[in-house]
Amino acid sequence: MIKRALSSYLLALSRQYPVVTVVGPRQSGKSTLCKMTFPSLPLINLERPDERARIAEDPRAFIEAHKGGCIIDEIQHLPQLASYIQVSVDERRSNGEFILTGSHQYQLMESVSQSLAGRTAILKLLPLSVAELRNTKYDPPTLDEKLFIGGYPRIFNDNLEPSQALSFYVQTYLERDVRQIINVRDLGLFERFLKLCATRSGQLFNASNIGAETGVDQSTVREWLSVLETSFILTRLQPHHVNLSKRILKAPKLYFIDTGLLCYLLGIRSAEQLAHHPLRGAVVETFVASELIKNRYNSVKEPSMGFFRDSAGHEIDFVIDDGANTQLLEVKASSTFNAEFLQNIRFYRKQPSARVSKSTVLYTGSEAFSVNDTSVLPLSEIDKL
Repeated sequence: MIKRALSSYLLALSRQYPVVTVVGPRQSGKSTLCKMTFPSLPLINLERPDERARIAEDPRAFIEAHKGGCIIDEIQHLPQLASYIQVSVDERRSNGEFILTGSHQYQLMESVSQSLAGRTAILKLLPLSVAELRNTKYDPPTLDEKLFIGGYPRIFNDNLEPSQALSFYVQTYLERDVRQIINVRDLGLFERFLKLCATRSGQLFNASNIGAETGVDQSTVREWLSVLETSFILTRLQPHHVNLSKRILKAPKLYFIDTGLLCYLLGIRSAEQLAHHPLRGAVVETFVASELIKNRYNSVKEPSMGFFRDSAGHEIDFVIDDGANTQLLEVKASSTFNAEFLQNIRFYRKQPSARVSKSTVLYTGSEAFSVNDTSVLPLSEIDKL
């Protein structure tokens, strides 16, 4: 098993809060993380209908039987249980009593925010990061293999063929989660929408255009996109401007969380095919977005980044804003550095209200060096940012 970066935080926060909640996409390793961190605690799987029915029949008896603590997996299937947990932890005032996991952010957080506000720490676990795979026997040797395989742990642990495993993942997600969350009558239409979103990863998102191509209205597009976001399938990156008041006037960019899933949806069936695919640049940029988000979540921080783009075509792929400090990050799917990579960074730095503390170009080459005030790093060193 691969050690997860969140394990030390999970253990530490269990000593400070009565409840710790771990959310993330299906098969990201939530149950394994919790079981490895707390091997003595029983694991209650609410995916099992019989287990769920038994607990729903007498939740008080269930809570009473687990005074010593337990791990409750996929608690969004029984959201009313959160209220009983609240009563229990308020009475006993013991930290680390309940470890909860959930795969659908909206359903889970709705019950958690209502019943467990102030009583639970919240961690977000995404698929494996570059840092977590490094120095393990599972670490793919080339960038294209990393991109093609993605980061879902079971693919590595069970030596699964990525395309086949991810096809099953999509089928399961469509048949189970989507039907439970929203009333989709035509799953084929939703799958078409999902694949169209894949072709737009790393691009500005236009609800009108994708709705027209899918054959649904804009309200349906927004609803379906929300489901994909709260299920940790994809995310929207909001624009960052030197004048922040203009942020809401610009379209967001779309990124998938896992490049393996993205490659599958794009019809890419091998790392060799990816190496020559016309959308390889978008997959590389998606990889960077995903790693930046993972690195923040793995440090129990929220991502604080956007992108810059103006009407003249100047664009910075990622602007990481931590308040007083602003980092600029450009991504190039090229193994050879070109001085033109720095043009948009120079443009941004010249803006009157710009505050840039650091600028970096990530490329697919192997050498690290600096050009003026900008660091040039190989993509393999993304976790060092």
